[in-house]
Amino acid sequence: GRLAGKVALITGGSGGIGLATGRLFAAEGATVVLVDLDAARLQAAVAEAGGGHDNAEVGARISTHVADVADEAQMQAAIASTVARHGRLDVLFCNAGTEGRVAPLTEMPVEDFDRVMAVNVRGVFLGLKHALPVMQRQGSGSILITSSVAGFKGGAHLAPYAASKHAVVGLMRSAVLEAGSSGVRINTIHPSPIETRMMRAIESGRAPGAEAAAKQMISSRIPAGRYGTPDEVAATALFLASDESSCCTGGRYSVDGGMTAG
Repeated sequence: GRLAGKVALITGGSGGIGLATGRLFAAEGATVVLVDLDAARLQAAVAEAGGGHDNAEVGARISTHVADVADEAQMQAAIASTVARHGRLDVLFCNAGTEGRVAPLTEMPVEDFDRVMAVNVRGVFLGLKHALPVMQRQGSGSILITSSVAGFKGGAHLAPYAASKHAVVGLMRSAVLEAGSSGVRINTIHPSPIETRMMRAIESGRAPGAEAAAKQMISSRIPAGRYGTPDEVAATALFLASDESSCCTGGRYSVDGGMTAG
């Protein structure tokens, strides 16, 4: 496997992208720890990953840890327990995220803004803060951060989300400069709309009761004419997690069907 012997921690691990990536990483030989808020959803994710005879070995490589990525003590504990159990940390995928409320900026409650920034930005900051020392001591590691096409441009009625996805690019670039020649690589991944729960919520927020029309409208703005899939994002994450991307750091990798080409 392309990740044989590596240990990977994935936040937002019970969601579409997180679960698809965890399953792929495990299939490629990694020991995977999925982190999320909801213990029941995490257990369901592991059961799905290991469902069926052909997937049993994959499921056996996946474990879980319940944590709020916006809470420093919990995020620090997730990383520390992973290292204590498995002896190292080779890949951190800061993937946890929330879209927040779909509403005009002028009508956005400050509490919604704060929660989006806490999960999407502080969660990444805490991951970097506590994983970098581990990887620097090892002399190797790959940190991936889920941004978005909204990390390249604005998003009407999604101002906190767009701001958060720009912010993590700044965190990534700053961390790259601080990591220097330590052997730790840091990159962002920028998906277009992906077939996940998040897009169902955004469609509903944009056009309550007319979600199919909202999806058609959003899809029409993507040159490929469709949403991406979690597996397509996971494939990019696999490349960045593997030794094949040994000279890739400080990059912004789009998985967007051409959405940011124009």
